Amino acid sequence: MSILRSAALFVVAALFEIGGAWLIWQGVREHRGWLWMTGGVLALGAYGFVATFQPDAHFGRILAAYGGIFVAGSLLWGVVADGYRPDRYDITGALICLAGMAVIMWAPRNGA
Repeated sequence: MSILRSAALFVVAALFEIGGAWLIWQGVREHRGWLWMTGGVLALGAYGFVATFQPDAHFGRILAAYGGIFVAGSLLWGVVADGYRPDRYDITGALICLAGMAVIMWAPRNGA
């Protein structure tokens, strides 16, 4: 159950972090204004808060593993929100990142 909880928290954190960055991008680059940027800043703060609920208490491990989620999630966000079409190297890279995240977070450890 701990792996399922951890995975769910990564998904929620990804939505906040990638969504927050996207809102700021829209506010600045697409000239949507301060309301979009403010929403982005609040979402980024929520990401940091959600990340603290990971069952593992090692900050470095959580942030390193989240990097894999961020890569794959960013590509997926681009597909859904902006019509981006990843090529096979984007997809391969994202899968490698997700595999790295799984090893960092959920590999068996001896008492660590």
